[in-house]
Amino acid sequence: MFVERQVELSFGHDSRAAETHTNLSAVRRDGDCLWVAGDETATVERLTAATDEEGRVTGYGDQRTFALADYVDLPAGRDEEADIEGLARHDGWLWAVGSHSLKRRRIKPGHSNAKARRRLATVLREENRFILARLPLAAGSDGPPEIVAADGERTAAVLGGRGDSLTDLLADDPHLAPFLALPGKDNGVDIEGIAAHGERLYIGLRGPVLRGWAVLIEIHPETDPDDPHRLRLRRIDGGERYRTHFLDLRGLGIRDLCPHGDDLLVLAGPSMSLSGPVRVLRWKGACTVGAADVVHRDELQVLGELPHGDGEDHAEGIAVLDEGSGADLRVMVVYDSPAADRCTAGGGVLADVVCCTG
Repeated sequence: MFVERQVELSFGHDSRAAETHTNLSAVRRDGDCLWVAGDETATVERLTAATDEEGRVTGYGDQRTFALADYVDLPAGRDEEADIEGLARHDGWLWAVGSHSLKRRRIKPGHSNAKARRRLATVLREENRFILARLPLAAGSDGPPEIVAADGERTAAVLGGRGDSLTDLLADDPHLAPFLALPGKDNGVDIEGIAAHGERLYIGLRGPVLRGWAVLIEIHPETDPDDPHRLRLRRIDGGERYRTHFLDLRGLGIRDLCPHGDDLLVLAGPSMSLSGPVRVLRWKGACTVGAADVVHRDELQVLGELPHGDGEDHAEGIAVLDEGSGADLRVMVVYDSPAADRCTAGGGVLADVVCCTG
């Protein structure tokens, strides 16, 4: 695995003011477009490819913002962040998932000891973080796909906000329930990846990491027959409404997921607030597994390691750029807290195009 080149992602004034470009947490390719999201807003951004004379993509821009509140009900309203940590695109739908995590207040430079202690004792729950949104995509009047509230019988719909969130579902889970009261950055429940394949939706957890094992949740969401603007979780094979899969990522958590055929690509990185190894792995045949699974390290192919900084350049999102295999597989990687040399003079940010083998 190596970084083949970098491309600039250009954002408009409002997104730069909201620091979306320096807080990127998710990316998905959609033809000539990218869907991206930052973790400090309740919006999804569409960027369109710019090409040179030979048709090679030189960057992405012409940004358009889509506010989630224009399509689904947000429990805390349109102005509170949703901490979007994962995007998935499949069969004409765009999925967006919040972190579903609690947040402990930070100590900032200049705080007195007393104030620092008070902040560390304060744990916040922000309701917009606890949503899963399914958004219809339709051809826009300007050509690129756009999010719509409805497209025929397909409607935007949401899970969460009514005692039916993913964390509500896990309240009695023997592995995850003890971590629901912990903030995400304290090894509590913290969603940071999503992938769609057929009727299956895979949810990756940055935390908790259990004795070195990362957790992946599988759900099968569908439209609530009583309300086309709500989702519900169908029982899997007539049993539970979710499955948990455990992956031996050698102590790392899941930072993003991306389907590639019947496989899942896993972006793995530290679960806590620290810099450390970042790897891309392949779980072969993941999308054909018919039961809850325990995936040992020898069943996970390590495609390579990504560069990371010290307190900066945190790889947060991956997207497949082509449908080749082997040496032809290229993925885009976007970063949170980008290093200074990743930020461009025009207010954009550089994403990596990475060539993978295997």
